[in-house]
Amino acid sequence: MTTKTLRNIVQIDEEKCNGCGACIISCAEGALKIIDGKAKLISEKYCDGLGNCLDCPQGAITIEKREAEDFDEIAVVKRLQSDKPKDNIPIGCPFTSVNQPENQNHMACPAVVLAEAMDKSRLGHWPVQLTLVPPTAPFLKDADLVLAADCVPFAYAGFHRDFLGDNVALLVACPKLDNFQAHQEKLSAVLKESGIKSLTVLHMEVPCCSGLVHMAKQAILASGNVLPFKDITISVRGERKSG
Repeated sequence: MTTKTLRNIVQIDEEKCNGCGACIISCAEGALKIIDGKAKLISEKYCDGLGNCLDCPQGAITIEKREAEDFDEIAVVKRLQSDKPKDNIPIGCPFTSVNQPENQNHMACPAVVLAEAMDKSRLGHWPVQLTLVPPTAPFLKDADLVLAADCVPFAYAGFHRDFLGDNVALLVACPKLDNFQAHQEKLSAVLKESGIKSLTVLHMEVPCCSGLVHMAKQAILASGNVLPFKDITISVRGERKSG
């Protein structure tokens, strides 16, 4: 029996939609499809309400809270497996699309690569999980903050060398598997109370990971703390693609 609850879900303004398909790429769950030249929500159960599709160039997509069918992650996985893309656009997280680089030894054991790349850890504090760090933690004060998606340190061999160091604070989060709203509220509090000097967001190239950027921008707006911001994308092959 289908159950409905009050939750966040996408709303599409078809008058604004021009069928460009940008939202199709952004939606990691494959909940959207271009039908008759317009973006359509295929089924409520495929939409997790995260809002990666809000980067619509036409501003045709919003998030509303209403009664909707419960999100079904199992159904999403089955759909993605049965409807694989015909091109090389990465859809979804690695659990639905496995990539094996040519240099298998490089990705076979990221910990070994990290150990060989540097003599010692450059991490200057603990904990690092966003959920566990209080907004007034001493190591945040006057620091340059790096907010990294969980997968980034494993994919990017030079993570410690390139992104950590003196006066750098690290926070780690996952926009897909963690509590998105709770993370956004915590980050807003950090930006408001800690006195950090800058924010750099490191995320993987897969669409679901871009939610970390959206979360950071919303947190900045909510905190009222306008500060230098950098967005860096890491490929699933461990390469720095932007930023």
